[in-house]
Amino acid sequence: MQSFIVMQGRTYHEEKELGILWSLQHDSAGNVQHFWERMKEVNEGDRIFHYVKGDIVAISIVKSGYREEQKPTTIDLPDNENDSGYLIEADYYELEKPLTVIHVFDDILPLLPIKYSPFQENANGNQGYLYPCNDELTIKLVELIRDLTIYEIDDEQLEFVMGTVRKKEHDFLTPLLAETEAETKTKIRLGHQLFRKDLMPLWHDKCALCDIELSELLQASYAKPWKDSTNIERLDPNNGILLCRNHEALYNHGLIAFDGQGKIHISSGIPKEDYTKYGLDGKMRVHRTEESKPYLKWHKKHIFKE
Repeated sequence: MQSFIVMQGRTYHEEKELGILWSLQHDSAGNVQHFWERMKEVNEGDRIFHYVKGDIVAISIVKSGYREEQKPTTIDLPDNENDSGYLIEADYYELEKPLTVIHVFDDILPLLPIKYSPFQENANGNQGYLYPCNDELTIKLVELIRDLTIYEIDDEQLEFVMGTVRKKEHDFLTPLLAETEAETKTKIRLGHQLFRKDLMPLWHDKCALCDIELSELLQASYAKPWKDSTNIERLDPNNGILLCRNHEALYNHGLIAFDGQGKIHISSGIPKEDYTKYGLDGKMRVHRTEESKPYLKWHKKHIFKE
């Protein structure tokens, strides 16, 4: 199961009534955009979060993969020389209370991918149509929607009993949220287990920096994080380093990085006089391969805090 965020705006009601998502294949000049081509990645059972004018207003379950089809006559889009497009059928489930993105953006921002993010840093939606929604972001959106729509304070009961909460039963929404969360968490857990299993022997079952061998203290650390990786990259053991918990925390927070030659780079946020305290040395290196080199360079460019 994958998840996506669709930016619908004025087409939402028409598409909801038809039970579809529809996008162009290309514009009148023949230009192809990633947010239209992404329709080809959607499969039966995938989840779609529907974003309209600042709010996530619905979740849908995809009923079929894409097919090529002309624009439905009821969908209001600017005239285009070529209205050939991609169509996906989906069952829409509207939220009783829309989730306003700007109100929860502090929770969402750390989970947004560097490339192809549906939202800008000011919480506005990006122009386009269909964007990927990585697994961590899916779980967070489900949590936020569940907290917003499933439970609410009953003001009348509060007059008599402080703290009374009324659970609102949603025959369609409750199991949908629970199933989406469970499937996504299972996908992440199994992926991490396989990644660790394949990564361990590449580093001889010990920390790449300090040679700690106690398994309980070792972490399989991604160079290119899960949220930014493709499905293949998430399971590629070359996209990681085996580190003890201390060095793994430094690496994940961008306080250390490694260049294409495996040489360590230490953030200026760590004073040189504290290197020993953190088990660091400016002359440290990790063994890199040609396969791991692109991942190390990606981490240094995008995560490292110089």
